Amino acid sequence: MNFIPITSSPDLKGNDMRILVAEDDLTSRAILTGILKKWGYKVLAVNDGQSAWQALQQPDCPHLVILDWVMPGLDGVEVIRRVRSADFGQPPYIILLTSKSEKGDILSGLEAGANDYIKKPFDNEELNARIKVGQRTVELQTRLFETQQTLERLASYDPLTGILNRRAILEQLSKELSRARREPAKNEYLGIGFFDVDHFKMVNDQYGHRVGDEVLCGLVRLIRDHMRVYDSIGRLGGDEFLIIAPGMEGIKAENIFERITSAINSYRIKTFAGELSVTVSMGVAMADLESGEDMLLHSADAAMYRAKREGGNRVIYTK
Repeated sequence: MNFIPITSSPDLKGNDMRILVAEDDLTSRAILTGILKKWGYKVLAVNDGQSAWQALQQPDCPHLVILDWVMPGLDGVEVIRRVRSADFGQPPYIILLTSKSEKGDILSGLEAGANDYIKKPFDNEELNARIKVGQRTVELQTRLFETQQTLERLASYDPLTGILNRRAILEQLSKELSRARREPAKNEYLGIGFFDVDHFKMVNDQYGHRVGDEVLCGLVRLIRDHMRVYDSIGRLGGDEFLIIAPGMEGIKAENIFERITSAINSYRIKTFAGELSVTVSMGVAMADLESGEDMLLHSADAAMYRAKREGGNRVIYTK
């Protein structure tokens, strides 16, 4: 057993970093945990590799990890290999704690995916320095991860209404069609509703684009209240939208689109210019095993324009 020597504590104040410590020796684990907490870190301590692996799979797992190499069950290196082969959105920074001193052992730990290592026994200054390196790396990774998520959202969501943009809703349609072909179910259908706002140009011309934007946002909020949790809606551009409704049966395939259109007709949207009412023209197409995305969209689009020619405020179904 290697004891961690107690030396003067480094000055580390106001720390919110969480650290996972995996150490099977009770005394070493208690001392290490106590030192980290004294420095202001929040510590999750476990006594074997399996517990460490389970903790790392949780959504709120710490992003900085100190793993002992030799532990019962899964050793530290095996835990590292599992972490590096898994799909972590933001991979943890791992410091391998080891009494091994041979160069080959240290290299094998680093090659397995450890970010750093520290030999037992060690003093607190070395421990603090290596943790600070890890903390800076984790903070940088967190900023990069958040930036990536923001960019992904900007690439997939309409900035005005907050729903899927054209690219993303068409990708969703492709996924739903593929799923429907893989899992064909009796009497179940995939339906799409292609619609736009009747006389929307008049709204913009009379009240301005600010009010027009408010109308679109209010319309989307209303529609989402009438959709099922597994339905999707996206903005194709301007005042054109697409609803994807999978897993519908028989007459229910029509009910959802009729319900949405009827709700819009009776709804008054609060805007800067006061409460306004709008209607929509919707074309609905039902997919079968032979349906392709382009053919389905073309059919729904044609049905929508027929709805507009017949006066709007209605749903037209393709034959």
